[in-house]
Amino acid sequence: MQKTRFGVVGTNFITDWVIEGGREDERFELTAVCSRSENTARAFAGKHRIPHIYTSLEDMAASPFVDAIYIASPNALHAQQSILCMQHGKHVLCEKTFASNAHEARLMIDTALKYNVVLMEAMKPTLTPAFCAVKDNLEQIGVIRRYFSCYCQYSSRYDKFKEGIVLNAFLPELSNGATMDIGVYTIYPMVALFGRPKTIHAAGTKLSSGVDGQAAVNFTYDNDMVATVLYGKIADSALPTEIQGESGTIRLDRINIIGEATLIRRNGIIENIRPETLYNEYYYEVAEFINTIRSGRKESTINSLNNSFITMEILDEIRNQLGVHFPADHMK
Repeated sequence: MQKTRFGVVGTNFITDWVIEGGREDERFELTAVCSRSENTARAFAGKHRIPHIYTSLEDMAASPFVDAIYIASPNALHAQQSILCMQHGKHVLCEKTFASNAHEARLMIDTALKYNVVLMEAMKPTLTPAFCAVKDNLEQIGVIRRYFSCYCQYSSRYDKFKEGIVLNAFLPELSNGATMDIGVYTIYPMVALFGRPKTIHAAGTKLSSGVDGQAAVNFTYDNDMVATVLYGKIADSALPTEIQGESGTIRLDRINIIGEATLIRRNGIIENIRPETLYNEYYYEVAEFINTIRSGRKESTINSLNNSFITMEILDEIRNQLGVHFPADHMK
């Protein structure tokens, strides 16, 4: 079987997880890694049995040993690196959040279309069997009245922040903060299910570094549906995600990693709708990406370019209302 040969940019734990999931797909082959540090690249290559190492992304993008590139660098680098790779004819699986802003996202999409390559955002939850089950069961809950999602997780780096040490997670130069890092997990699925909202009203906490620490956002839709998302990096929450309809409710224990998906009917009947899964949760995004490449389609039908672009426009508006601005916003 012909393999799809991957290079990876970024040597953090997320890349480890994607590699683990990708290797459950027999079409996936890991052939290259790029890091600014040769020592880091060699160590990562040894850990994952990667034959080719690069300290220049342009060299890896030009490599005859690579068909596709997974990008897991900081948000501020996503657009620049994705565009470079696509200009060399490589397909790109770009980690969320897709870009720093909608302007960068549009440049990425235009480049993908120009060079006839697949570009897909690595938004994992929307590609899992559990999320597919949610979509399949929406009609069971009747007229949908509300989408509610919560993802609040106290950052392991916040204690350092309170000591006056600002790490990458709270740097506007890297296009980070609560909206970009975890808020997107609550918003992208909303867009994937219901499309673009009509109105957006955001309130939150802006930290001294210039990024947001938490936010609450209300949305309205043309069909009288409303939506609310809560997210933050400065406190924890165990609240679930719910889609509420006139005939019942679909409840998810977590939106970023869906462990439980339950259909609760108005008559009191409760049904588990989460299917049994045979693979690592990261398998599904790699499989969808490879399927899209091999089908000859221009983009994923699930994590579509339109969904990514709409989400970026929403994130831009939220940040604007919160007063959060990145250096990348001024590089247009």
